[in-house]
Amino acid sequence: MLDTYGRKYAKRVIVSGAEKFINIGMDANGVTKLAFAVGISSGVALFFNLRIIAVGLLWLSGYLDSVDGEIARKTNTTSDYGALMDIVFDRMVEAGIIIAIALNHEGSRVYLVFLSLSIILSMTIFLTVGALSEKRGVKAFYYQAGLAERTEGFIMFTLMILFINKVEIITILFTVMILFTALQRMKEGKKILQ
Repeated sequence: MLDTYGRKYAKRVIVSGAEKFINIGMDANGVTKLAFAVGISSGVALFFNLRIIAVGLLWLSGYLDSVDGEIARKTNTTSDYGALMDIVFDRMVEAGIIIAIALNHEGSRVYLVFLSLSIILSMTIFLTVGALSEKRGVKAFYYQAGLAERTEGFIMFTLMILFINKVEIITILFTVMILFTALQRMKEGKKILQ
């Protein structure tokens, strides 16, 4: 929801970052890889209980994840492979956070399994509708908005990291948000694909 409706407010800082990377000769795929490395570092920091650093790295990776697409659009170098890397790396960063929490907080593991399954379900619907739809947006494929998009995910992961003693209840709330989003996407998918 925030990605869809709030991007216009962050556009200037995203464009500025893209221009800086373009000026130093870094391409979109390079920034995608950098975003991935920073995002995975967030999970490593979290594993070592460096929670503030983990949150900072997570949000920096999210910023870079927005910048890479802007670079691709500005330099007319968008590619299907870039979109593939972006989607796969995003899920790997999320998995890194989930794994770090699961390794350090045994009591939260069952909740984290359900969170992971809800992400798989929602992303399966998202990617299938995108692949089957003839509509194309600014992104490499049709983008379905929903209650829990990337920014909401970052907010929820941040809450899970910072309030680790409440990780189970936050994870349940996050799972419900994602399942609601999956239902939204399924309903929209039915309209688009029938």
